[in-house]
Amino acid sequence: MSLLETPRPFLAEDTKLYTAEDLEQMPSEARYELIRGELFPMPNNSAEHGYTTITLSILVGSFIIANDLGKCFAAETRFIVEENPDTTIAPDFAFIVKDRVNALPKRGYLKMAPDLVVETRSPGDRRREFALKIAQWINAGTQVVWAVEPASRTLTIHRSGVLPQTLMIQDTLTEETLLPGFSLPLARIFDTS
Repeated sequence: MSLLETPRPFLAEDTKLYTAEDLEQMPSEARYELIRGELFPMPNNSAEHGYTTITLSILVGSFIIANDLGKCFAAETRFIVEENPDTTIAPDFAFIVKDRVNALPKRGYLKMAPDLVVETRSPGDRRREFALKIAQWINAGTQVVWAVEPASRTLTIHRSGVLPQTLMIQDTLTEETLLPGFSLPLARIFDTS
């Protein structure tokens, strides 16, 4: 059973279910994701998380822009992947292929799953919660999730219906389906000092 199919926990009758619109109206310092109408705080990220994520984002984003492949989205950009009740989640980096999104809304979130998502695990992220978020993206229709683990210097590629593939620091990351010609030695994204 997938995360999106799991039964909702028992809620007291007075528990408020929020919508994506409610989330959008919250103050900018409110750092939440919305899972089936319930607010969940977004984790605080470590310096290592930030360094690894931005390095990977710059390298893959530059390739995407240079080859006019689509649109890239920075960390904490929220995507509505389920409605009534709403699920609005934010990856560390996202990419949508060119033919799926033309004009971006001036306000609000995109109502679609990105084609490629990067999720970087912080030391405070519980392994189960991290795995559930990856499953959530795949179940929502994301084609590829790159799960980055700075502590072990690994990147695991997740796709629907395929066993995950874990790359080590000495390996090279490629993505021929969404990013033809992209090639990145993983050693470039991890701080080895």
